[in-house]
Amino acid sequence: MIVDVLIEDDRWEGLDALSNRAAEAVAARFNLAGEMAVLGCDDTRIAQLNGDFRQKPTPTNVLSWPSEDRAPAVAGGTPDAPTDESLGDIAIAYETCLREATEQGKAFDDHVLHLLIHGMLHLLGYDHERDADATVMEGLEVEILGNLGIGDPYSGSH
Repeated sequence: MIVDVLIEDDRWEGLDALSNRAAEAVAARFNLAGEMAVLGCDDTRIAQLNGDFRQKPTPTNVLSWPSEDRAPAVAGGTPDAPTDESLGDIAIAYETCLREATEQGKAFDDHVLHLLIHGMLHLLGYDHERDADATVMEGLEVEILGNLGIGDPYSGSH
């Protein structure tokens, strides 16, 4: 998996390594190759992107833009396999990630890995809009994070 990381906020020290670690784990789980871009930005930038693309001009932790629609028609189904090398783009906001990790008592790097994996699953067509889809996506996140030695982010114990 090729990950092109662009750092707009210098506080994102180590984002290259975290992005590659997350991409390798996702690629291993799905036996796939491809490429994606990750933008390490701040809350101001992600709020602008969230407003431009989702009409929600507020900060969020991670955004993703799949290169094609791969979502399954049936809730809880498996998304279509990628048909091109480019999987899409992800943006991740430093302040929101740091705040969430602190509030949830999680290690910052573990939380960032979770959010990167979450974004990468979106690039692959997974979503959490429907309950059945959310169950599948969260299960994959827990599995992939477990393979990295990181506990279940949804368990409430950190």
